[in-house]
This record gives sequence, structure tokens and C-alpha cells, in this order.
Amino acid sequence: MDIEESDTRHMTSSSPASAVVAGATGLVGRECVDLLLGEPGCTRIIALVRRTLHTTLESERLWIRKVDYESLDHSADLFRVDAVFCALGTTMHDAGTEEAFRRVDFDYALHVARLGLEGGARHFLLVSALGADPHSRVFYNRVKGELEHAVGELGYRSVTIVRPSLLVGERPGPRRFERLAGRLAFLSPRRIRPVEASRVAAALVSASVEDAPGQRIIENRDIP
Repeated sequence: MDIEESDTRHMTSSSPASAVVAGATGLVGRECVDLLLGEPGCTRIIALVRRTLHTTLESERLWIRKVDYESLDHSADLFRVDAVFCALGTTMHDAGTEEAFRRVDFDYALHVARLGLEGGARHFLLVSALGADPHSRVFYNRVKGELEHAVGELGYRSVTIVRPSLLVGERPGPRRFERLAGRLAFLSPRRIRPVEASRVAAALVSASVEDAPGQRIIENRDIP
């Protein structure tokens, strides 16, 4: 675990009073929503969705809002929160082109970060990827690294970035490779081992509770 420019003396150890979760229908996003609902100090959780959100919990503290990421400025009021969780992401297979992939994984995510800062959020929490590097020759890793860099330049009081390997969890549709990878995870080195989405979400929510200033990067091997 790398902690940059943080000062643990200022940890508040309290839940954010309000949070928005972008990508709330994804593996990590929906886990974040459920975990935040388990934090009594978080009185308002805004789940941004493009389709129906299936959550195991119901609460008057949960606001589910459908948004269009192409016109997200129209939903700027939703970003008046303490913490912003960004679990947006697609795959090259689903996106179809590099341009479409970058549109979701960089443009949409950075727009979310900017709206959060403008709305007064103090902590931005991002699901990135193992190997993220703005100078990588691998397009996927390069886009993730460029996003990390861009977010770090915005001026948030706190930024938490988690870099998971292959995510394991319940997804719609056939995902035979991912199910097989999950079963064989114990054979992989910890650095690249597939990781349960619930553990990634738990690391993010825990970081939001600690709320340490500065930038914190949690590598795959360090996800609890």
C-alpha cells in the first residue's frame, strides 16, 4: 500500500454524511451502496444508474437516480456530497472501439470527479486497475493511468485509488473465464490474483471512513 502526502494524524474515523456512487449497478458499485447503507453515519447515499439497481437493502437514505453521462451537468445537484465513489468502467469487448472505451473510462469518470469537486466533495474514491500507468504501451492500462493522474490534479482534499486485478462476483450473462479464474485464484501470485468485488468495495468504504488527507493508492496485493 502506497500512501502519498497523507497525514494520519487527521483521520476522522467517521462515515461521510453523504455520498454519491457512480456506476452503482456494476460489481463494485452495488457493493459500495450496500456497505454505505450499513454505515449509520451516512445519511444520504445517491446511486447513479443507467439501468435498474438490484440491492439487498432498502432504505429511505438511498436515492436511486437514473442519469445520462452524456449530459451529466443536468444532474450536478446530485454531487453536493461529502464523498464521491467512482466505479464506472466498461471493457474493450463491450465498448467495441478504443474511442468508446475511453469515453466511459476516462471522460465520464473525470466528469464525475469534476462535478463532485464543484459540489463540495472532499474525498474522491476511484476503482482503477492493476497496472494503471499513463505511460503504458497497453491502451487499457494507459487510459486508467491517465485518469488517475487527471483526478490527482483536480485538488481534492483526499483521493483514494484501488487497483484491483480481475474482479470476481455475480455478473449477468455467461462469464466462464471469470468464474474459472475465481476458482483458480489461489494459484496466482497475490500481486495479480483475482479479487472479489466485495473486498474492493470494502477497501473503498473503509478509506472513506478514515478520510485521510492526501492521495492513497491501494494495490491489488494490499486489498484486505
